[in-house]
Amino acid sequence: MNGTTEFKAPWSIALKRVSTMACVVLASSTVGALAAWRMTGAAEILLVAVLPPLVLLLSALFMVKGYVLTDDQIVVKRLGWMTRLPLDGLKSVAGDQEAMDRSLKLFGSGGVLSYTGLFWNRKIGRYRAFATDPSRSVVLSYPNRKIVITPDDPQRFIVRARGALKNRAA
Repeated sequence: MNGTTEFKAPWSIALKRVSTMACVVLASSTVGALAAWRMTGAAEILLVAVLPPLVLLLSALFMVKGYVLTDDQIVVKRLGWMTRLPLDGLKSVAGDQEAMDRSLKLFGSGGVLSYTGLFWNRKIGRYRAFATDPSRSVVLSYPNRKIVITPDDPQRFIVRARGALKNRAA
């Protein structure tokens, strides 16, 4: 493989619904808190009005916009920054539509603009997710960690990633 291959990160219907509901609840909370502040003038209420937009901003910063596979790394594109996953040490790349099923969120976002952070389930144990559609899950297995990503074309990603790993071993 030479060069780079880009993959989109499409949102599942569930992610769209949860994100929409979260935005509505957060916006409503802000409007309600601002109305209460105008009536009372209490500074503590103004602080409460700032928290929902802050939660949404943090969620947006960590959301997944796409993936780039290069000869030596997988790049997770975020809003304004990137997370780099080296191919060095990567033992296997496998598709698994059920990889994220019945997962517990240990830390991160479990459905507001993305599924990112640390998760755990009985099937794969503790893992880090950079996901937008769990039905497109690709599990990256390193010696001491597992990572789940969800590119728009999991099969194409797997073929390209395995090719990159094979070329690195040669």
